[in-house]
Amino acid sequence: MSHDFSHRVFSHRVAVLVDEGSNPFEMGVATELFGLRRPELDRPWYDFTLCAAEPSVRMHLGMFTLTGIAGLEALESADTVIVPNRPEPELPVGEPVLAAIRDAAARGARLVSFCTGAFTLARAGVLDGRRATTHWKWAGLFRTLFPEVRLEPDVLFVDDGDVLTAAGSAAALDLGLHLISRDHGAEVANAVSRRLVFAGHRDGGQRQFVERPVPSVPDTSLAPVLEWARERLDRPLTVADLAARAAASQATLHRRFRAELGTTPLAWLTTERIALACRLIERGEQRLDRVARASGFGTAANLRTQLRRATGLTPSAYRARFSTAS
Repeated sequence: MSHDFSHRVFSHRVAVLVDEGSNPFEMGVATELFGLRRPELDRPWYDFTLCAAEPSVRMHLGMFTLTGIAGLEALESADTVIVPNRPEPELPVGEPVLAAIRDAAARGARLVSFCTGAFTLARAGVLDGRRATTHWKWAGLFRTLFPEVRLEPDVLFVDDGDVLTAAGSAAALDLGLHLISRDHGAEVANAVSRRLVFAGHRDGGQRQFVERPVPSVPDTSLAPVLEWARERLDRPLTVADLAARAAASQATLHRRFRAELGTTPLAWLTTERIALACRLIERGEQRLDRVARASGFGTAANLRTQLRRATGLTPSAYRARFSTAS
C-alpha cells in the first residue's frame, strides 16, 4: 500500500486505538496534533478518528468514559495507527485488537506507539526484529517479555520507518511533530510547534531521563551558547568554538550537553544545520550551493549526504515533496 504524503494532495487517515484505563494525555496529544483543523496552514490536514474494541471505554482512574467512538473497523482504512499507553503493560491484550494491528501492518499502515503502547505492538508481533523504545520505567519488563525486539531504552523516540515508538507522554509530542515533519516538512512542523507553544521539539536520539537540577541564579544553562550558535550556522563552527563561547573546556562542554540536552555538541550542530537547510529548501531556494553555505555544510555534495542521512531524501526529492514556494 503506497501513501502520498505530499501536502499538495494530502488525504491521510489517522486512527487512535483507545484502550481501557489509558491515560488521556496521549489521546489528547494525538487529537491536538492530527485531529484539530489547521486553517492557518492553508492545506488539507489529517482525517482523524478514535476507535476501540468496545463502544464504551473508561479512561485512567475512571476520570471519564468515552462513548460513541468508532469500532476496530476504523483501522481497516487507516494510514497511520496510533497505540497510546496501557496502564498495566504486563497484562494481555484482547485478540481482536492484536489481530486488527497485525492486519494494519500487513497492508502497509504506519504504526505508532506512545509510552507503554509499545507493549501492545510487541504483543501483536509487529516489533519482532525491529528497533523500538518505551518508557524507561518499563524497559526491564519489556526486555524480559519481548527479547526479540531491539529495544533502545534511553532515547525519546525511535523512527524505524513504518513503525515508530515514543518513550513517554512528553515524548509523544516530540514524535508527533516528527511525523508531521515527515509528512509536511520542517516548516509546517515548526508552525504547529509554535501554535502549541512547544519550543523546539527534540530530536529522537536525546535521552529520556536527564538528571537536571533547577539552575541557580545567574543562569548557567547552555541556552545563551545555543542561541549564539544558531545565529552563526553559516560559519564553520566547531566544538572548540562552542566551548570557547561557553568559557569551558571541550570535555566540560560535552558533559554539559549530555546533562542538559542528552546529546553531543557535534550532533546538536548537525541537527540544527539540517533543520535550517530544510527550511531554506521548503521556502524555495533552488541553488544547493547557497543552501549548503547558508546552513554551514559548505558544499552541495556534503548537503546531499547529510540530508539523505537525516530524511532519507535527496534535496530535489525533498523540494518536490515539501516546497511551499509558489
